[in-house]
Amino acid sequence: MFHPVLSPQLPPSLESLKPIDHLASATVVKIKTDRRKLIIVGKNQDNKYQLNISLVKKDVVTKASSSSPENLAPQSLPTYPQVNGEVSDKNQLFLDKSVVLAATPIPPTESGNVNLQESGGKFDLSVGDKKPAAAPVQNLIEFKLRNPENRESTPTTVEFPPSPQLPQVEKIPAGKGRVVEVIADRQEYDEQRRIVTADGNVVVRFDGAVIDADSLHINLDNLIAVGEGNVALTRGNQVLQGKRFTYNFIQDNGELENGKGELYIPTTGTDFAFSPSLPTDITAGGVPSRPLSNRIRANQPVTGVSSPGGIEFGASGQSDARNVASPKFGGVVKRLRFEAQRIEFYPRGFQAQDVRITNDPFSPPELEVRAEQVTVTREAPLIDRIVTQRQRLVFDQKVVVPIPINSRKIDRRPRQVNTTIVSPGFDNGKRGGVYVERSFEPINTDQKRWTIIPQFYVQRAFKDSGNVASLFGVKSKLNAVFGPKTILEGTGELTSFDFDQVEDSLRGSLRLRQILGNVNPYTLSLESIYRDRLYNGSLGYQTVQSSIGGIISSPVIPLGKSGINLSYQGGAQYIDANTDRQDLLSPVRKNDRISLSRLQGSVALSGGINLWQGKPLAATATEGLKYTSNPVVPYLQAIAGITGTTSYYGSSDNQSTLTGTMGLVGQIGNFSRPYLDYTAFNLTYSQGTNSGLSPFLFDRLVDNKVLNAGLSQQLYGPFRLGLQTSINLDTGKATSTDYIMEYSRRTYGISLRYNPVLQLGGFSIRISDFNWTGGTDPFSNGEVKPVVGGVVRQDN
Repeated sequence: MFHPVLSPQLPPSLESLKPIDHLASATVVKIKTDRRKLIIVGKNQDNKYQLNISLVKKDVVTKASSSSPENLAPQSLPTYPQVNGEVSDKNQLFLDKSVVLAATPIPPTESGNVNLQESGGKFDLSVGDKKPAAAPVQNLIEFKLRNPENRESTPTTVEFPPSPQLPQVEKIPAGKGRVVEVIADRQEYDEQRRIVTADGNVVVRFDGAVIDADSLHINLDNLIAVGEGNVALTRGNQVLQGKRFTYNFIQDNGELENGKGELYIPTTGTDFAFSPSLPTDITAGGVPSRPLSNRIRANQPVTGVSSPGGIEFGASGQSDARNVASPKFGGVVKRLRFEAQRIEFYPRGFQAQDVRITNDPFSPPELEVRAEQVTVTREAPLIDRIVTQRQRLVFDQKVVVPIPINSRKIDRRPRQVNTTIVSPGFDNGKRGGVYVERSFEPINTDQKRWTIIPQFYVQRAFKDSGNVASLFGVKSKLNAVFGPKTILEGTGELTSFDFDQVEDSLRGSLRLRQILGNVNPYTLSLESIYRDRLYNGSLGYQTVQSSIGGIISSPVIPLGKSGINLSYQGGAQYIDANTDRQDLLSPVRKNDRISLSRLQGSVALSGGINLWQGKPLAATATEGLKYTSNPVVPYLQAIAGITGTTSYYGSSDNQSTLTGTMGLVGQIGNFSRPYLDYTAFNLTYSQGTNSGLSPFLFDRLVDNKVLNAGLSQQLYGPFRLGLQTSINLDTGKATSTDYIMEYSRRTYGISLRYNPVLQLGGFSIRISDFNWTGGTDPFSNGEVKPVVGGVVRQDN
């Protein structure tokens, strides 16, 4: 049936290599031979199935095509038994041995010649009298029976007519090879329709992917495979299921109907790319050593549900103090579930219709995205472009929120999240209240990233719009990676474009961070800062006009098995900052700043003891994961620590402090019942002593007795109310107080925060990431850091 005569649509030339005897395992059959060849040429004049088996020279021959099939001339033909008989009534030929069908795509040519060539002991058919511009890709389809010794062959006719020699032509370079392996309980060939059908626990392996199906049909004219009945496609970390799967081996695309499954986001770009992304890549498609079937795993109950993190985004006020930590937004959701009416796969992406996507491992999902159409195109190994139509968020199958953005770039590189056109914030100081900002990245590569964030002060514009320049500001961030252990970080901001106030509105810093060592490495930071703002407890906000120097920090060092951890750091800096020491100030001056060198060392020890621990509820949708992304573990822990710091200044002053801390932290309840099923608390007391005082205000220790207390209480359902405060017991003054309202669900959460002492507020939204095993049911930056004991805490 495979005719070397060109058809109007130039079908691929096909060949069948004669198999050798079975090996020890019936499922592993070597089916290639250097010289013996089986060419399926179609029916003879008596309407009987005809096969030609011959030995071919190593010379390549050709002949112009004609209306009848050309046969190769045999030389020293071996004697083969001739089996005569009629084809069955269904006109089908059962394949009782492993058979290979090879297809090579045909490049455009100017004439209709059929070329036969040998390369490395293999023979290929192609078309054209000229050498093609690119090497063709050879597709080998291997058909194997699980128990071929139990099959009985259907009667056929095998004949060996001689063929004339063909003239020699130029060799065509061998192309890349692809192997497609088909294993099934039964296989049959429909000679009239030219379709091979595999039935019973069909497993297809190709390009590192595995398809399971109840039945599979392959059309040998166009090499299109159709799998039906409980189809499962497993490739890498991706698992897709559906009722019908169609795949075109030549065009390298496919379609899945009534699809559902799981997506592992970090590898979707490569797992769903059936062909190499580079046209010059000649690496052969891999064949796994064992099936990656997901049938058993897909049918087992969902177990092992846990949340390693997720995405947080929102808006937060800025205090301009480097040691007052702002919420860090960002993260990643790696695993999703989806359902779609139809999914079409391409080498660089896919398109799906009637799509539902959720991060919830349980059904019905709490949170899902729905869209009429989703198109995903891979732009780079870690960057995808997603375009949607009629996209919306659905909460608890009831509340629908339209999504205004229909095109988005999915960047799997580490980065912060900016999910809206502008992000709101609140700063009652330099920015006059509510403001909005938007980030842009003029430079964004794997090694360098430069971010510019223009800001507009909305609340100030309503109050005082006379000075337009003071309504705008800008921030900038720079991150450059010079090596696996060397990072350059820079920040800058201008809180007003009124350049008469540039000295009070401009800030900037530049830090070079070097990792020292491989195991438990130390960190060396060289930094230069202009107008750094810090928050020093009862002394409030303080400004360091300039600072240059370096700090070396140790890793966390466990002290044996005691549960106590040690860390330390040392640094040298030259600092220009405010002071209240009149003996250090000039009688005639423009400001109260002095410039001094400082040497500082600090050591901290801390540990904890578990006093009691309860048991979490099962990780199910109705118990442990009803309101949280991870089951709550009740516990009570005692903590203690001690910190010592010594600082020497160029003015011969010295400040040495020793601070001890002890406290209790814990949580009660499982956060599963409708009300009052969760209480979290912390209570710590710090007592410090100091010898000498710093000449500067920004690192002077004045809060010697401090009480920290916090409480978070479930009110009803997913609502929690929280309070966190720090109080100087000598003065009774609160140095910081946070009020927090939370709405917490398994897949998402919303929190509101307000600090009246620091005049900061913000909100954040959490989208949880989950890991799980088993099948699932269908859908039905820190800008600021605190000064504690004279030491500026920095988030590394």
